[in-house]
Amino acid sequence: MRHKPKADGRALRVGDQIQRDLAQLLQFEVKDPRIGFITLTGVEVSPDYSHAKVFFSSLNDIDSSIKGSSKKVEEILAGLNAAKGFLRREIGRSLSIHQTPELHFFYDDSVSRGAAMSSLIDTALKDLAKNPGENILDNNDHT
Repeated sequence: MRHKPKADGRALRVGDQIQRDLAQLLQFEVKDPRIGFITLTGVEVSPDYSHAKVFFSSLNDIDSSIKGSSKKVEEILAGLNAAKGFLRREIGRSLSIHQTPELHFFYDDSVSRGAAMSSLIDTALKDLAKNPGENILDNNDHT
């Protein structure tokens, strides 16, 4: 198993600042309809500040009632990658570091996995409520 080098305090602060700046830019400056409703869930900056992994989730994956919910992650990634140069230039203007990181976008599916897990728990609780006498944790069955 590889050990991931621990980010120092400054790299964490730079990542947080990049996340805030990107959120502002995506909300007010980037007009690409492929991007839609996304949330930036985190930014990891390499120790030499040459690369930044930007993680995002999409509101469309959770709420199927939103118009355009069939939007694919690939479309969002295409929109983000098309705006990558602009975003990097604008980030470089606001950060005071020697090198503006190259941006790499990754889909963070933890939100959609959490919603799916919550749905499974809700289903199990409903099934348990329908059959209150049934013990799902039967201690007599040890295999």
